Amino acid sequence: MDPAFVQGLHDLLLQVTSADTLQVKDATAKLNLEYYKNPSCIVALATIMASSAATAVRQLAAVEMRKRVAQNNGSLWGQLPQSDREQIKEKLQEVVLADTDNLVRHSVARVMAAIANIEFPVGTWPQLLPFLHQTCVSPQVVHREVGVFILYTVLDNIVEGFKDHLQSFFKLFSQLLADPESIEVRITTVRAMGVIASYIDSDDKEDVKSFQQSLPAIMQVIGQCVETGNENGARQLFDVLETLLILEVPVLGKHIPELADFLLRLGANRLYETELRVLSLNALNWTIVYKKSKIQSNNLSGAILQGLMPITTEPEPEDIDDDAPSRSALRIIDGLATGLPPSQVFPPLRTLITEYFSSPDPNNRRGAMLALGICVEGCSEFMTPLLSAVWPVIEAGLRDSDAGVRKASCVAVCCLCEWLSDECVSRHEILVPGIMALINDQETQRSACTALDALLEILHDHIGIYLPAIMERLNALLASAPIAVKSVVIGAIGSAAHAAKESFLPYFQPTMEHLQHFLGLSNEGEEVELRGITVDCHRHIRGGRWQGRLWGRIRPYLANVIPPLLTSCSQVEQGEELSILEASSAFGTGADPQNAITIMDEKVDANGNDMVEIEDVDVEKMMDANSAIAVEKEIAADTLGTLFAATQLHFLPYVEQCAMQLIDLLPHYYEGIRKSATDSLLEIVRTFYELSDHPEWTAGLNYQPLPQTVKDLNEHALKALMEMYETEDNKSVVTTLCNSLAETINKIGPGFVDGHLEEISQMAMQILDQKAECQQDPDQDDEEEAPEDQAEYETVLISSAGDVVAAIANALGADFAPAFGAFYPLITKYYKKSRSLNERSSTIGCLAEIISGMKGAITPHTEPLLELCHKALSDPEADVLSNAAFAVGLLVENTDMDLTAQYLPLLGALRPLFNVQPDSASNVLNAKDNAAGAVARMMVRNIAAVPLDQVLPVLIGALPLRNDVLENRPVFRALFFLFRTNGAALHPYIGNLLPVFGHVLDPNQPDQIGDEIRAELIQLIGALNAEDPGAIQAAGLGVFVPGA
Repeated sequence: MDPAFVQGLHDLLLQVTSADTLQVKDATAKLNLEYYKNPSCIVALATIMASSAATAVRQLAAVEMRKRVAQNNGSLWGQLPQSDREQIKEKLQEVVLADTDNLVRHSVARVMAAIANIEFPVGTWPQLLPFLHQTCVSPQVVHREVGVFILYTVLDNIVEGFKDHLQSFFKLFSQLLADPESIEVRITTVRAMGVIASYIDSDDKEDVKSFQQSLPAIMQVIGQCVETGNENGARQLFDVLETLLILEVPVLGKHIPELADFLLRLGANRLYETELRVLSLNALNWTIVYKKSKIQSNNLSGAILQGLMPITTEPEPEDIDDDAPSRSALRIIDGLATGLPPSQVFPPLRTLITEYFSSPDPNNRRGAMLALGICVEGCSEFMTPLLSAVWPVIEAGLRDSDAGVRKASCVAVCCLCEWLSDECVSRHEILVPGIMALINDQETQRSACTALDALLEILHDHIGIYLPAIMERLNALLASAPIAVKSVVIGAIGSAAHAAKESFLPYFQPTMEHLQHFLGLSNEGEEVELRGITVDCHRHIRGGRWQGRLWGRIRPYLANVIPPLLTSCSQVEQGEELSILEASSAFGTGADPQNAITIMDEKVDANGNDMVEIEDVDVEKMMDANSAIAVEKEIAADTLGTLFAATQLHFLPYVEQCAMQLIDLLPHYYEGIRKSATDSLLEIVRTFYELSDHPEWTAGLNYQPLPQTVKDLNEHALKALMEMYETEDNKSVVTTLCNSLAETINKIGPGFVDGHLEEISQMAMQILDQKAECQQDPDQDDEEEAPEDQAEYETVLISSAGDVVAAIANALGADFAPAFGAFYPLITKYYKKSRSLNERSSTIGCLAEIISGMKGAITPHTEPLLELCHKALSDPEADVLSNAAFAVGLLVENTDMDLTAQYLPLLGALRPLFNVQPDSASNVLNAKDNAAGAVARMMVRNIAAVPLDQVLPVLIGALPLRNDVLENRPVFRALFFLFRTNGAALHPYIGNLLPVFGHVLDPNQPDQIGDEIRAELIQLIGALNAEDPGAIQAAGLGVFVPGA
């Protein structure tokens, strides 16, 4: 090797390490031009790496040498003579042990890994493994640290070449995991094992068993890092643990209960550093997410909750974005509630909440209230029958002497309003005054405004008595409160407008003028959030059912609102000089060992490119800004569809731009934006169809084509939405997609699914079969049946898929018949006693809608459907009974099979549904209404099979229908049929029927019967008037007599 070549290269490397930017730039250019294209540069770099007195130069030489070796798949390395390559490999083994600097040793180790990547697979470096083993068992701790790091680095590059040696590695690792002197050896060993785990095959039983046996030692090393405050090591090891959790190979075996308990103990120990406790609890959260079936089968929820509750009582940071053990604990409770069957979560949690809320320590009461609020999302159906015991806790919390408990109670109210809205509305006389009182207290002002916002969102007709006081207080806060409070105040105003409808008109003009200012805010932080909330407020104000009266007032603002909404949707979510991708690569994703969360030894990545150093970036500030922007995007996306529905023709100039912007948001990383974009996009599709010159659709595959513009918009939307579904792993997003698709199919008909029918049908089948991407449990075998006891989120998703099937049946009519046989078993498997109320109810409801859509084509399936419906009519739950009655009526009405023999058993099964009281629960009254509709359909279909003397007193006694008023239509059709064919049977009941007629014709009530039945009813009143005008006048029906 020419000494001048080596010296010249050394001098340039030294120049690169200087602080002078110009010198660095000049030296880099010379290196690339004069040295790095020459294979001899590798030999020279090896010489410099071994001999330079400057540590920085030695490290840089190693970095550059690795890049040259790896360049173009080793082409430059391959051009060196074999003797040079052998000499370099031999020299590296000496240098990596001899250098006194840890960073240099690590860089040299990476050079060795790069060479091994080329030479080991072809068998030209047989000395490597013996050297590594010898180094790893060396009596010198520094050598062991270097040896295991080389092994980790080499494995990270070419583990495939070492698969035949795994058993010998496991024996070596078992020694290294217990290294008596060096935590670094133990940490790096765990990292190496994480790499190996990714390549173990499920069929390699011996390797799987060996790894499983190492898990207690791995946990011990994690515990050592946490106990000693070794944050860097802990981060690396928790990253390995996450890798192990997401693997499909069962490398964790039966250790999940042990692992969950271990992580919980780390997270609960207040002697450990806060950051490390959070990491431990986050790892527990991932364990619950990725090993859900093991958590469920071992029934670990109770023990985990028992350990989490004390953590929830710890102080919370002031900043909502700061993490803390208490917030991590609540996040885990949320994960348990939404991911596991509520029967495993709510009973033990309820016991703990009761215990903690009765404590004299306000921190315990606050923790109990937060736990109660956080569990509602996943346990709402399960806890509904138990609410009588929950409300006293909520009401006591709102009056608690401690401000922290009162604020936590406001959070709980928000959660209850979102998931149990009807129940909250029923308590408005207590909740509204209680929350208004807290708005007057500065300590609880913001939390109370947020709770008021949630309550107003659902209050609807009850808001009238509160609106003046609410608007007076909110307007005062809007003028004087800090920005943080203004944000929630504006949200509450939007909800007040949504609930108040026409009653909000006096407040509209001043409110719009006040809000216009906030749309122009552009600073970071709280102003970004305030602008986003203002956008949402506009959506609420414009989206009410009173939009017709309001349009004249909205129109001047439309051109000022849509451009900011589109700007919000298209904002770039990154810092000025750092993208999210760069930040995440600097952090490491934790998805695989190559992207582990590590402290970088070098400023280059594996390909030699400059890396962003995390220390140089204010990531916290960037992420805070991105969080606020993401929420604003979610609101803006949601608003676009609402605005189009409200403003109709005036929005048309913006349709294409808005639709394309929403499509661009479908792949967004934040699920809230994907949900809003999905819902809003399909609302635009539906509204655009309404405004088009379209023919009324008829069911079947032989349909009239849609207008080309509508078809084009449909195609753009469906293509993007189905692409999103293929990779969507969030159940709530897929649920939103299914719900919106079902609504859109029912609106537009078969033309909407043109070209996508098979794709949408397959989506529904996958979800019903629990094979969709969002339903995959990494810890469950493909052949293994999902457990029947499911999380409520899962049952809601299944129900939404059933809605899609019902919508397809409605759109295709008789042409759905070939598909019915494939869907039927997937739907009916959810009707068993062991299934949840929601599953049983939605199963029968779905089948009822399918029957309604298929009409007579359902005939071949009459017997199994009738058997299932008859079974459902003995269900203990009113929601199921209601759907069963509806389904039975539709089946009798539509099938061509003679069901005369079934009439008496069916009437007998329906009879108990009429046994209600005026103050019965709404779902019980709903079941009665559907039973009335079923009996009416049976009468029209075969009046001779109905014992009228027994049936009519019960049916007429159930009128007027007040809950499911749509069933008035079959009821009145039956009455008209009887008046025409057997009027004498009804004459004894005329006195009972006339008030019912007055009720359904009352112009002050919403329409209950439709134009066709109203016209026929008025004719009937005319005929009755001819027979007995006094009775008609006495009933107040004289105004409806034709010609009156």
